[in-house]
Amino acid sequence: MTVRVLVVDDQALIRAGLVALFTAAPGLEVVGEAADGARAVELVDSTNPDVVLMDVRMPVLDGIDATKRILATPRERQPRVIVLTTFDVDEYVHTAMSAGASGFLLKDAPPDRIVAAVHTIAAGDVLLAPGITLRVVEAYTQHHRTSAAAGTRLAELTARETEVLRLVGRGLSNAEIAVRLVLSEATVKTHVKRVMGKLRLSSRAQAVVVAYETGLVVPTGSRG
Repeated sequence: MTVRVLVVDDQALIRAGLVALFTAAPGLEVVGEAADGARAVELVDSTNPDVVLMDVRMPVLDGIDATKRILATPRERQPRVIVLTTFDVDEYVHTAMSAGASGFLLKDAPPDRIVAAVHTIAAGDVLLAPGITLRVVEAYTQHHRTSAAAGTRLAELTARETEVLRLVGRGLSNAEIAVRLVLSEATVKTHVKRVMGKLRLSSRAQAVVVAYETGLVVPTGSRG
């Protein structure tokens, strides 16, 4: 299956490099490119991408608001958004994840990792770059209080579902969770789907945020 990609970045050189990278990569097709978030929103409707690679800081409409608009618009098949960022923008990334972005990528990532990340997110299974994700979420949660609403919804989970959420929060893939809990990968996928439904989450990235906000996963910097 060919993954349709929309590239969004206000820096022409970076945008051109990503377009060239994806055009040369097997299994990827660039269906459009945009220099600002407003144009990205328009192109999602007209090009129907599978994955949107979204920069954060852009003119007209930034990547966070563009992500919110894209994912808040009802459509038969939603694209999955990867936010392009640097480690300096912790709160931007948290906001994007809360808005439904599927993951994020550091701009200095090697080309092969960028290509692999697009395929990974398009598959809809494993959270992109869990090590980076956890560092960013940890940095955010150390300065923000737990969400009372998320804590209330957490009570709806079974003991097994809570444990699965804890492991998702630690960055484990479904296959790794299956090994840890001695379950089949299909059973883990079912548990993850139920967790997402009960907590009203639209992406695995949001599940990571909830795991931290509710204290299921404790930031490493907080451990004694």
